[in-house]
Amino acid sequence: MAELGSKGVTAGKIASNVQKKLTRAQEKVLQKLGKADETKDEQFEQCVQNFNKQLSEGTRLQKDLRTYLASVKAMHEASKKLTECLQEVYEPDWPGRDDTNKIAENNDLLWTDFHQKLVDQALLTMDTYLGQFPDIKSRIAKRGRKLVDYDSARHHFEALQTAKKKDETKIAKAEEELVKAQKVFEEMNVDLQEELPSLWNSRVGFYVNTFQSIAGLEENFHKEMSKLNQNLHDVLLGLDKQYSGNAFPVKAQPRKKTKLFARLRKKMSSDSTPAKANKSPSPPPDGSPITSPETKTVNHELEPSTLEAPGASIPKSPSQSSLPAVVVETFPATVNGTVEGGASSERADMPPGFLFKVQAMHDYTATDTDELQLKAGDVVLVIPFENPEEQDEGWLMGVKESDWIQHKALDQCRGVFPENFTERVQ
Repeated sequence: MAELGSKGVTAGKIASNVQKKLTRAQEKVLQKLGKADETKDEQFEQCVQNFNKQLSEGTRLQKDLRTYLASVKAMHEASKKLTECLQEVYEPDWPGRDDTNKIAENNDLLWTDFHQKLVDQALLTMDTYLGQFPDIKSRIAKRGRKLVDYDSARHHFEALQTAKKKDETKIAKAEEELVKAQKVFEEMNVDLQEELPSLWNSRVGFYVNTFQSIAGLEENFHKEMSKLNQNLHDVLLGLDKQYSGNAFPVKAQPRKKTKLFARLRKKMSSDSTPAKANKSPSPPPDGSPITSPETKTVNHELEPSTLEAPGASIPKSPSQSSLPAVVVETFPATVNGTVEGGASSERADMPPGFLFKVQAMHDYTATDTDELQLKAGDVVLVIPFENPEEQDEGWLMGVKESDWIQHKALDQCRGVFPENFTERVQ
């Protein structure tokens, strides 16, 4: 006991605390069972709900703000490494080397300053705002305990008053304990009744100030970074002018498969016999009627059986009209093997199977007769490959809009082109 007294805790105080806990536990059980009434304050309960919601929202905001700061830190490191890479590859005799070093230094300073101001004006303010919640939460819990003590003292006093055999001494003592419990509870209750609504209303101003600070810091940061980026652009433009002959060209993706029309020419050269100008096609073996070239149009790739037919003429290029007309099976329009639209989706003013429009962003010089020659600004109407297996990755089939408007004939105008030289516009 002496040891307990040396620490400011007496056996009597311990026993008193234990008795309070037992009394509270008993009172709560009786209230839950409906054998004892409980003092209710709906207005205060609403304040507590608002408090818990405010604490939850503030905690989430603090977490997300820390994540944002970590992202800024990571972006700073990535930007720093990128500028260091530029400094390493920038040779000493190139114009603007000193400028790039200065830009890199200022870039690093801007990121550092941005991160530090976010910490000072947003994160520390956030920490201060949340710092007041633990104490209030503790006081709310204590108020709850004091309310139970008050209800318990009230029930004890009422029980003594209604007892058949009254003990005035016990009644007087119970009344004294009731008054004391009520006073302690009401003091805490009044303070919280004033403080909780005020805290709840303060959240609006806090959110406004926090996000205004972040938005303002971001705005200033990006303005200054934009100036640095413009300076870097000007330095690199000067370098480009001095070494303009070594500009990096935009290249098309290599075509891995056999060229569409080139394969046809090779096949026809090896398997077909050139026909004389005045010779008519030989009748089919089954005796079916011959389809006149003037009444049909070529809509699909020539099948091998047709290419080997006697009397077929050899086309010199995909743009010439000497390809023999044939009737072949019609397949759904596809791009990269995916069925697109169909007859219902075709437009009257567009080529059969029209898919979408693209615009050339760069000039492209055709390297084969089945390719389209493009100039920057040309609009191309994309159509499906007649045989999806002929499509190379990164290449599309189409006809320039100007050619289609003028000729309305795919066999004279269509061709393949690299997709990365264009941009979809419709």
